[in-house]
Order: sequence, then structure tokens, then C-alpha cells
Amino acid sequence: MKQARGPHRHRWLAAANARVGMLALVVAAFALVTPTATADEADRPIVIGAKSFPESRLLAEIMAQTITSHTGREVERRINLGGTQLVYTALTAGDIDGYVEYTGTGWAVLLDRTDRPVNALHAYDTVARFSATELDLTWLAPFGFNNGYALAVRQDTADALGVRTMSDLAATGDLEIALSHEFMNRDDGWPGVVEAYGFDAEPRGIEHGLSYGALAAGEIDVTDTYTTDGNLARYDLVLLIDDRGFFPPYDAAPVLRTEVAEAYPDVVDAIGRLAFRIDDATMQGLNARVEVDGEAFEAVAHDWLTSEGLLGEHAIELGEMSTARGDDGFFAYASGQLGVLAARTAEHLLMTALAVLLAVLVAVPLGIAATRRPGLKVVVTLAGIIQTIPSLALLALLIPVPGLGLGVRTAVVALVLYALLPILRNTSTAIEEVDPTLVEAARGMGLTDRQVLTRVQLPLAASTILAGVRTAAVIAVGFATLAAFIGAGGLGEPILTGLQLNDARLILAGAVPAALLAVAVDAGFAVLERRLVPRGMGP
Repeated sequence: MKQARGPHRHRWLAAANARVGMLALVVAAFALVTPTATADEADRPIVIGAKSFPESRLLAEIMAQTITSHTGREVERRINLGGTQLVYTALTAGDIDGYVEYTGTGWAVLLDRTDRPVNALHAYDTVARFSATELDLTWLAPFGFNNGYALAVRQDTADALGVRTMSDLAATGDLEIALSHEFMNRDDGWPGVVEAYGFDAEPRGIEHGLSYGALAAGEIDVTDTYTTDGNLARYDLVLLIDDRGFFPPYDAAPVLRTEVAEAYPDVVDAIGRLAFRIDDATMQGLNARVEVDGEAFEAVAHDWLTSEGLLGEHAIELGEMSTARGDDGFFAYASGQLGVLAARTAEHLLMTALAVLLAVLVAVPLGIAATRRPGLKVVVTLAGIIQTIPSLALLALLIPVPGLGLGVRTAVVALVLYALLPILRNTSTAIEEVDPTLVEAARGMGLTDRQVLTRVQLPLAASTILAGVRTAAVIAVGFATLAAFIGAGGLGEPILTGLQLNDARLILAGAVPAALLAVAVDAGFAVLERRLVPRGMGP
């Protein structure tokens, strides 16, 4: 009787533990993936998005504070969302309610037109009408400034080569050109410039926030820029004249989903107060305060709105928001941001833990099944193929999938997909490499296949399986920094912002905790392995 009750009790405890674990997983997953409220819920937050460059984020902050101060509504910021296509996808999918777009971008990207508009009014009117009738988007009145594309060179380069126009540059060979990735692939970017001016150079891609430093250091000779970029005040640059009139006007304007604009007229009225209030010089000055002077986005937005008398009765006091980053070193900066960094670390750890747990629940059973059915070995190959997909490309591919979109859900799914391979491979390999004589001996003692698996193979394979989970967890910690590109937060947020602003302190504020977290996770699994794997059962 004792021998009969032992396995029964073991199975009962295992089943109970599995149920508790699954319940915890469901609760955690529910907290993370609960969808954003729909537009007909009057009290839900308004979600404002921003592309991955400082001006877009600053304008999003100006919009957010204006909405809150005049309507009392909570506004959620989804910042650093990559380029135009990614933000546009998020808008049409309902992941965000609005963002700032530029008429030239709307003309070239949303309308996919290669001809040039007659003037700024023609561009705005055409894009706004098309967006309203075909895309269910509402363009509100422009802010009042034009932030166009331009090619920039150092003053000494312009003087030495005698270049003042883009035609002059096209006639000059042997220059090192580095361009932002979106500009390299837009019809109103490098492909169109090549067609219009006859460039035969092969540029390389560069993160826009790093291009100015590379230009100043002489590592590159030419880059693309924005005409209201704050960094233009820091570096001695020459913006080349677009003498063939290639670039269209790029007037910045708020864009909302039409259902949101109709459901929240007070939000539309609040944003409307910003119409034609910012000219080119003002926008460049505001950008410079963030990019050059190191002031916080929230502080710059609040200060300008206050100076213009644009804040309403529900305005938040500046003391309740982030303050200027200052000129302190990394450790002084990090010590003043401990609360923020702790929250980012918690977000990062939660994403990683949930993803690894889900990967274990999927990969371990599949790995075991693959040792029983050789045809299932294909899942290991598929997991390997997924590993070859560039991380940012995988995130972009997952966003349009129904039920995912921007945020934590997509990040967790991507992390799970990347975590599958080491767990799958280690599980199947470890079980297959258990000494066949031990397996045969167990069967000779009358154990069933299930009992052989649970009492012989899995205990002997446990160390290798845990090593796969350990590898997957460390990979997931590193990959999760890219979740910031889709608004999922985590430690990638300060890294991405630091790249945009060329601020080493911000980069380190995300990179150092992420590295320490990876080390802690690795050490934690080492301890777990020593405790769970009986002595002598390891490899």
C-alpha cells in the first residue's frame, strides 16, 4: 500500500502545483494584456503617440498637457514608436488615438504620391481630405511651422568644396554619406533625391540622434536633417539648398482617429488652441532646449504652454513632473532617478518572467514530444528560423496581428518566440542522451513509458533543461530592451531616448540596470539548478 500511495501522492502534488502555476500565469497575463478601452468609454485615457525623434515626442507632450489642462482627462503617452509606418499602423489599429504628422509625410507615405504639391495649403488640404474619406483620420489645424528635410554638411566641407546646393553636392564625389534609416527608404527621401539630383553614392544607415556627432567628428561628410532640429544650433552646419524643389512642405499637424475626434469634441477643442501658435524659430528653440540644453520634455512643454497662456484650469504643476536632466554625471543622475529606474526595471522583469514562463510551458512539452515522434523535430528547425529574424523586424511583423498591436502583449509574444529555441533544443537533446541502459533497466522493472520519463529521463535531463531555460532568460532580458520601440516600456526606454538625444547618461541608465539584471537572472538560475537538481544528476 505504501508503494501504491507514493506515486499517487506525487502525481496529485504535481497536478496541484501545475494548477497553481497556471492560475498565477493567467492572472499575470490578464493584468498585462487587458485591451485598451474603446472610444465609447467616456472616462478612458486619451492615448497620444510619438515617433522616435525628439520633436515628435515634445509635440506629443504639448498636446497631452493641453488636453489634460483643458478637459481634466488623463492622457497616456506612447512614445518612441519608430517611424511613420509603425505609428500609422498603431493609429489605425486603435492602439493610439492621435499623434503629430507632417503634410509632406502624409503626401508621400500615406497617399503614396510622387508628384509635388503646388504649395503648403494644397498639400494639407489634399492629405486631410484623403485621410478623412479613405483612412477615417482627422487632421486638425497645423501648429504653424514647417519642419522639412534637408541635407547637411559641415561649414568647412561646404567651404572647401564650394557646395551650397544639393546639385553642387551631387556633382561632388568621394564623400561619406550616412542617412537616417527612414530617410533612406522613403520616396520623399534618398530614393527620390537620387532620381531628382542624380546622386550615385551609396550611403550607410545611422541612428539620427548619432549623426550629428559623427558629422562633427569627421566620420561622415553628409547626413539628412530636419530644418527645425535643435542640434542645428549646436553644430556649425550648412543646410544645402533644395534648388530643384524636390522636398514637399512638411507642416506639422495633430492627427486623430475620426471616431475619437467625434466622441471627444472637448479634446478636439483643446488641441485646437495650439493651431498656428508655433513658428519655425520657436520650434527649433524648443527642440534645442531638449536636445542641447538637456531639459526634460515635460518641463519644456509646460514652460512654453505657460508662457503662451495655453494651460487650462486642470494644469499639472511643474513640480509634479520630471525636471531638467541637468549636467551631473551618470551616478548623480541615476541616484535622482531611482524611482523611475525601479519602475522600468520592474516592467522589464515582468515582461521577461512572463515570456520565459510561457516559453517553458510550450517548449518543454514540445521538446519531450519531439523525442517520441521524430516528425516533430521540425519545431526545433522552425524555432531556429525564428531566431534568424531581426528583432525589430519581428516586432513590426507582430504588431498587425489581431489582438496584439503596440505594447506589452506584442513584446511578450516576441520574447516567447525568441526563447523557444534554447529550451526546445536542450529538452530534446537531454532526454535523448540519457543512457539507454538506464531506460531499458527501468522498463525491465515494469515502469511504463510515462514513469520512465518522469522518474528516470526528466530527473537526469533536468540540469540540461534548466540550462536551456537559463540561456533563454538571459536572452530575453537583453531582447526586452527593444520593447521600447513599440511602447512596452522597460529599460529600453531610457536607452532609446538617450540615443535620440545623444545623452550617454540616459543610455547608461537603461543599459547598466539591464546588464545587472541579466547577471542576476543568470546567477538566480544557477542557484535554482543547484537546489532542484539532485547531486550526481547533472551532466
